[in-house]
Amino acid sequence: MTQPLLVGAFLAALFYVLIPGPAFLQLLGIGAGQGRKAGAFFMMGHLVGDILWSALALVAIVGARTIGTFVFDLLGLLCGFYLAWIGWSAVTAKPKGDGRALVMVERPFRRGLIFGVTNPKGYPVALATFTALVAGSAGALDFEALPLLLSVSFVGFVTADLILVAIIGAGAVRRFYRAHERLIVLCSGVLFMGFAAQALWHATPGLLGWRKA
Repeated sequence: MTQPLLVGAFLAALFYVLIPGPAFLQLLGIGAGQGRKAGAFFMMGHLVGDILWSALALVAIVGARTIGTFVFDLLGLLCGFYLAWIGWSAVTAKPKGDGRALVMVERPFRRGLIFGVTNPKGYPVALATFTALVAGSAGALDFEALPLLLSVSFVGFVTADLILVAIIGAGAVRRFYRAHERLIVLCSGVLFMGFAAQALWHATPGLLGWRKA
């Protein structure tokens, strides 16, 4: 097990939660309308989905690695294009209309649980993000490393959740987000495109036969 692999798993989990997306926006709405406690319960429920999708993503990545580097590189290439598509969609997204009423959620934990487990984009985003950030240490991937990778990912998820819970609900944060929503979405899109570039950078040499043994 290499340190870059552990750091990559931690950062993948961290960014998977922190990068603005449907769950992030839902959390922001709950935190803005009902406070940090409700937001924390939402994130506790959503953590179940985060763990589920990341576990499936890591199993797929490790399985691809044990099959052969070509499969892993092909997976990295596809995930790189997928991340690039998400990033481009965010960069070119049109601003949404203002003045939407805040949705009051009676059971934030249940909402987070259902939201996390049923999110159809949870698995592909987790797969793409983890592939982009652990591809550089592909040689150290095996099923024996899976429990430790999941543990490190869990720490990354909890760290990201604590960061979000610490900032949601504050009036200044709500005002800042609403005033700069377009910029935040644009920056998240650029970050996704950066992950895509990293995934393609690691996958392409192997597919072209340029990678040294």
